[in-house]
Amino acid sequence: MAAPARPWPPPVGAYAEERELFRLLQNMLEELLIHKPDDPIQYMINHLKQNNDDAPRICVLGPPASGKTTVKIPNALWANLIQERLSNVDCIKQGWILEGFPENQEQAWMLQSSGIIPRHVVVLYAPDTVLIERNSGKRLDPFTAEVYHTTFDWPSDPLIQQRLVKPEDLSEQEMSKKLLEYHRNFPGVFQIYQKVLKSINADQPSMDVLSQVLTYVQTRHRSAAPFTPRILFCGPPGSGKSLQAALIAQKYSVVNICCGQLLKEAVADKTKLGELIKPYIDNGYPALYWRAASCLNIGERPFGSSIVPDNLVMKILAERLNAVDCMTNGWVLYGFPRDIEQGEQLQKSHIIPNRVFFFNLSYESIMERLSQRRIDPVTGERYHMTFRPAPAPEIQVRLRQNPKDKEENIEKRVETYYRNVKELEDFYQDAFYVNADQDPHVISEFIESCIIKPLPCKKLKSL
Repeated sequence: MAAPARPWPPPVGAYAEERELFRLLQNMLEELLIHKPDDPIQYMINHLKQNNDDAPRICVLGPPASGKTTVKIPNALWANLIQERLSNVDCIKQGWILEGFPENQEQAWMLQSSGIIPRHVVVLYAPDTVLIERNSGKRLDPFTAEVYHTTFDWPSDPLIQQRLVKPEDLSEQEMSKKLLEYHRNFPGVFQIYQKVLKSINADQPSMDVLSQVLTYVQTRHRSAAPFTPRILFCGPPGSGKSLQAALIAQKYSVVNICCGQLLKEAVADKTKLGELIKPYIDNGYPALYWRAASCLNIGERPFGSSIVPDNLVMKILAERLNAVDCMTNGWVLYGFPRDIEQGEQLQKSHIIPNRVFFFNLSYESIMERLSQRRIDPVTGERYHMTFRPAPAPEIQVRLRQNPKDKEENIEKRVETYYRNVKELEDFYQDAFYVNADQDPHVISEFIESCIIKPLPCKKLKSL
């Protein structure tokens, strides 16, 4: 029997993701299937030399009166002309923007068969009445062929103003015919490009349109390249990290890891590292804490001053995160790191999260959530004085409060978190920020959307 496949060691997987090797291989495979070269190896060598995987390839489409000029040329000739132009070195290296083409499904198919596949398709739209009104204001400079507008783009030079003329096809009837043809052809174009297409309302200030277009064309589409979630939740106590970690772990089958619980388990299992940690926990308030105190239930023990050394915590954490289930399925971690030093230690150990979330919650909400928590010492059931009160008076009278949920202790934990969080936010610059004062399912949907979409490009070529 063949040995089961083992996951790559963490440095290899992190290196591949950091250098985007999976995406590079995916792009090369796509190019091979599109162009079908006789010598695939040489083609891939040339592709790597071009270094143009991030070069923009954009189509800007829309109805008449969006600034395009139209010339009736047979579809096949159009495709040949465009293929010849886009094969030039400047387009290959720097990218291209194709305006007003394709106009119909046949032209789109011809582009595809020629290996011309845009990464982004922008479709401008506006009500027909607006487009007809815009069209009536067009003026043409017969000397330069520049197009102006009586309202939106009137030339400042009096000489140019005097020689401007109305285009021949400016009648409202002619414009209505063009719009009718556009609306008839557009569904076929949409069908081909729907996965990379975005519609933008052109009936707004031009700078707003430009801003929305730029935002879209600078995004990356979701990649089919391998992706193992390595998710980190940071946030003040009471912000809902443990709940969200449980929801994400359940839905995506990633391993849910609370650092404090991990230390508890090491002590309970009497591992070698657990034996080293046990004296710190027995001496008072356990683990990382005060630097990290979030997910241990310590009963009625008084707070101590001992802190488990970071090197011991890192050994336990690294051992768990490098286990087969974490390497194969991914993980969601909370409770560590709590400051910049711990974050740097994670990085040096090649434990690099690819999604980081900072939970934000007001001090008042934190205090309301935590200070009113109670536990039933008989059943272990948890209650909240406001949100989930005890169902019977006999239960109510025996409820106890965990010392860490007393107001003075919550205040210290929150103060410690905010003293360190700014440096952590600077350390994880690609992090997402979560408004934790919302319904848990709303928060979960936001987190999921950030997990499945690719991170923004770190380097974007200028358009």
